[in-house]
Amino acid sequence: MKPTRMRLSLLAASVMMASGSLHADNHDTSAIIERLIDEHFQDSTLTRDEQIAELEWFAQAAEPFRDMEINVVSEGLTTHVYERDVLAEAFSELTGIDITHNIIGEGDVVNNMQTQMQSGRNIYDGYVNDSDAIGTHIRYGTTINLSEAMENEWADYTLPTLDLDDFIGIQYTTGPDGNIYQLPTQQFANLYWFRHDWFQREDLQEQFREIYGYDLGVPTNWTAYEDIAEFFTEHVGEIDGETVYGHMDYGRRDPSLGWRFHDSWLSMAGMGSPGVPFGNPVDDWGIRVNEDSEPVGASVSRGGATNSPASVFAVTKMVDWLRDYAPPEAQGMTFGEAGPVPAQGQIAQQIFWYTAFTADMTSPDVAVTDEDGNPKWRMAPSPTGPYWEEGMKVGYQDVGSWTFFDSTPEDRRTAAWLYAQFTTAKTVSLEKLMAGLTPIRESDVFSEQMTEMAPKLGGLVEFYRSPNESMWTPSSTNVPDYPRMAPLWWQNLAPAVSGDITPKEALDNLAADLDSIMARLARARVFETYSPVLNEERDPEYWLSQEGSPKAKLDNEMPEGKTVPYDQMMEDWMAAGSR
Repeated sequence: MKPTRMRLSLLAASVMMASGSLHADNHDTSAIIERLIDEHFQDSTLTRDEQIAELEWFAQAAEPFRDMEINVVSEGLTTHVYERDVLAEAFSELTGIDITHNIIGEGDVVNNMQTQMQSGRNIYDGYVNDSDAIGTHIRYGTTINLSEAMENEWADYTLPTLDLDDFIGIQYTTGPDGNIYQLPTQQFANLYWFRHDWFQREDLQEQFREIYGYDLGVPTNWTAYEDIAEFFTEHVGEIDGETVYGHMDYGRRDPSLGWRFHDSWLSMAGMGSPGVPFGNPVDDWGIRVNEDSEPVGASVSRGGATNSPASVFAVTKMVDWLRDYAPPEAQGMTFGEAGPVPAQGQIAQQIFWYTAFTADMTSPDVAVTDEDGNPKWRMAPSPTGPYWEEGMKVGYQDVGSWTFFDSTPEDRRTAAWLYAQFTTAKTVSLEKLMAGLTPIRESDVFSEQMTEMAPKLGGLVEFYRSPNESMWTPSSTNVPDYPRMAPLWWQNLAPAVSGDITPKEALDNLAADLDSIMARLARARVFETYSPVLNEERDPEYWLSQEGSPKAKLDNEMPEGKTVPYDQMMEDWMAAGSR
């Protein structure tokens, strides 16, 4: 018999009331807590007494679920491996709940989630699902509204020290209604990456200045990025006997090619509207919404911007740079295959680099660290395209977040909710950050431990301490059905990357397919709120002639290149991020 909400509350109340703490005299639990802290959680923003109190709370709250077997799932990032190998075992030992933390491919996570949402069959008790799907979760009515649950069914099972205000990505898991639908557990951004040691060489600086007429430095626009890519590929060509390239990317027809584009590539060029986190009314996918947050179209003919001139420019540059400045084999690589390449020592810069690779780039045995283990590389803000304007998001940030569904039996999802909170609690979050380098808490970002680690992390800590961090955001609430719509990107844009069709043709096809999906969703009336209401098609010039996105084609899409010295940029970051 599964505990009802009433039964769960009564059990929790009895646990809390028994002499103030059921485990106050339980020497076994106290010993477990002491050992867990000593072995795994010595680094924390909490004091040891605060850690003990937090872990005692988990042991108490978990009593109704002792001996249950719970299954959760996430993709295979270093952070999630740490959760599986360290946190799941620690939680099980502390609470008696047997947690199986499965790690599968990101696409498989989404497919399982979609199957559970549509079938109502419980596959996993908890999912780590990217906040990119927030638009799906607020519409389908099958995702647990965490704000409501924490006030009702989870009132006795929500960690008193959870401190939602401390989560740096909570705004991305919050719907237009102000309710939280997902709990962040890891976070990483797309930034600019470059070989700082090469950029500092006086001979290369002089050569670049002679050719391009300005200083070699961190590019602030796409013209400078292209110039630097050309410089290292065509003019430098070789360093220390190794062929070097001015750019790195990947282009194989594969689902991961979609991430390359819908993870804000068009927005980086300036396709969307101002407004953080997502752009309003046109978001980073090019989907327009009305004043009621209802999607009205992706095509320019409906007021969207997916196939706008800014988008065509962005895709054209991606194709050109991959062909002209990246290693030839990059065109046949997937995301996973291309990710380790910069660490091999032949890449000068990468405009679209995931900070999730930071841990792998700091290993002392890779070609991009020196004999003392310090990085030869740095990360910096992404350069923006010619259509970008102040107030717009700059790039993409992935926020993997705990997500729960009403098809999971209440006792099972409550037990999974306890585990989710454990993986994000202040007792463990700093150690998890130090292991996986995917921060979720402001208190951890500003900790003394991260200050000490900063010199070996190439700018990661400085980025997350800067207020600029909030300009890197995930996909928006405008996307009504992420699992159905995300595959359209790689399916439509792969032919452009391979050269079979033009970027304009590919984007026209993509925009039409996005509109088609939204039209079907509208006809099926599957959403009670925020349902698509497509605009009637009009001459694209009607929309392009108005202010804002979609934006008319610029006469000059490649203005003069601009760079900034890295040290100056870091000083500005540190000054802005000090507290």
